[in-house]
Amino acid sequence: MVGPVSEPHDDKPAEAEAAAQDDPPAAPPDAVSLLTAERDRLKDQLLRTAADYDNFRKRARKDLEDALRRSKEDAIRELLPVADNLERAVDAAGSAKDAQAVVDGVKMVLKLFTDTLDRLGIERVPSVGQRFDPQVHEAIQQVDTDAHEPGTIVAELVPGYRMGDRLVRAAMVAVARPAPKPEA
Repeated sequence: MVGPVSEPHDDKPAEAEAAAQDDPPAAPPDAVSLLTAERDRLKDQLLRTAADYDNFRKRARKDLEDALRRSKEDAIRELLPVADNLERAVDAAGSAKDAQAVVDGVKMVLKLFTDTLDRLGIERVPSVGQRFDPQVHEAIQQVDTDAHEPGTIVAELVPGYRMGDRLVRAAMVAVARPAPKPEA
């Protein structure tokens, strides 16, 4: 009798099957883990955006401060020759024999100063003879007169200046008002 033919026995598939039972199969990702991953990704993106914005804000503030500093330096550089000439005028006034020469020197320095203001874009606010405008004038005195129409500026005590449309300093002025009538 011939017995059953036995085939060589391979134990490897059985071992793989046993190992597969030890490690559970990879479970499909559930909704909670997907939402947690999305939350973490969005949180990281939000933190990065906040950091970028903070860096931008700091850089913009620094750029603005630098621009302001440079503009001040430019204005001072323009005004330094005026200060130099004023010092020369003071030195010359101490030894001058002719007062008119000192006056002429100071007038030249004043002309240099007004030219510098023009280059900086600063202009004087017109006042005397103009109608009082509270936007650019500050009335610090009223003058009783019939020679001028009420509300007309008759004297400028301190000049006003503007830079473009922006008022740098209001002109301090005296404004005409009607003279009181003598009582009969």
